[in-house]
Amino acid sequence: MRAFKTEISSALDREIAIMERKFPYFDSRFHYHPELELIYIKNGKGKRIIGDKLDTFSSGDIFFIGSDLPHEIINAEEFTKDCTSGLSHAIVAYFNKDVFSKGFYNLRESSKINTLIKKAGRGIKVTGNTNKVIAKKMDELVTKKDFERIIGLIEILHFLSISDEFEYFVCEGYQGKMTDNTSDRLSKVFNYVSINYNEDITLEAIAKVANLTPPAFCRMFKQKTKLCFFSYLNEIRISNACKILTETGYNVSEVAFNCGYRTLSNFNKFFKKSTGLSPKAYREKALA
Repeated sequence: MRAFKTEISSALDREIAIMERKFPYFDSRFHYHPELELIYIKNGKGKRIIGDKLDTFSSGDIFFIGSDLPHEIINAEEFTKDCTSGLSHAIVAYFNKDVFSKGFYNLRESSKINTLIKKAGRGIKVTGNTNKVIAKKMDELVTKKDFERIIGLIEILHFLSISDEFEYFVCEGYQGKMTDNTSDRLSKVFNYVSINYNEDITLEAIAKVANLTPPAFCRMFKQKTKLCFFSYLNEIRISNACKILTETGYNVSEVAFNCGYRTLSNFNKFFKKSTGLSPKAYREKALA
């Protein structure tokens, strides 16, 4: 799979597009485009890749994705088999930064929006009360017409720009614009890990997935993600462990094994390093 370049504006014949999408499942291959993209997931869950970060998403999540930042949404199984969890549902706003003039961004009153757009280059997940406010505004935005949509979008961007309730998806300095060949290699690695994170993944095996020698793979992965591969693999395993701990009754040993750890001591060490809590304490806090 390759990171495909697309252009939303030319495809839709408009510079600002506000869309409500309802499908049996989200079907977005790994891609990037010059337009910024604000996504509100009304119904759906699964995994998402934004830049060099693979994690889970669920209903209620809001993402703001910058220009040319590669991304993909992958549905969980219940959203791809017989629609047992209902239609996947999202409200999406696309716009090109250049739709507003350089003079607009230089205004003192809109300088924070300019800063927000720069932050979106790392991908933003909206959290806290800001998430609730933006969700409501996105619901309202999709009902607006003509110039009211532009005003509604600017209001959303303004509210996001003055909030600190967000998390970055990718590390500072991440290079979103990659060659097709590098995008292809990373995409294959991300997808392989998302499916096989619970297996014993050796450096030789993952290098083969990228069609590189182990040393060349390590250099490429570190250069593009600012992480060594096994740090990334542990992030994915611990992320899935958190989900299993809060959504199932598996004991800690079972969770460790299901996430690719063959010894409980290793699992406990990496889990506490990542979350600051033991697996047991994490479950108790999450379910309190």
